[in-house]
Amino acid sequence: MTLVFSILNLFLQIMLFAIIIRAVLSWFDPRGQNPVSRALIEFTEPIIAPIRSIMPRMGMIDLSPMIAIFIIIMLQQMISSAVNT
Repeated sequence: MTLVFSILNLFLQIMLFAIIIRAVLSWFDPRGQNPVSRALIEFTEPIIAPIRSIMPRMGMIDLSPMIAIFIIIMLQQMISSAVNT
């Protein structure tokens, strides 16, 4: 069972870094024209799109990556506590 938790935690960690890199790259390439930006958008959009549809827009600021990061960190903590019990 810990193998499943480890794999899930690894996936969440990769997703966390991908969302952070996507957010930073969006400052330099807001349209996502770069192939790296496009790949990160394709990889992270299934997580960010549902959050974006629920959250109201705040002008030009998109807070959905920050909420996604917060949710991923919470999931990682829940997995960690489940493994340690």
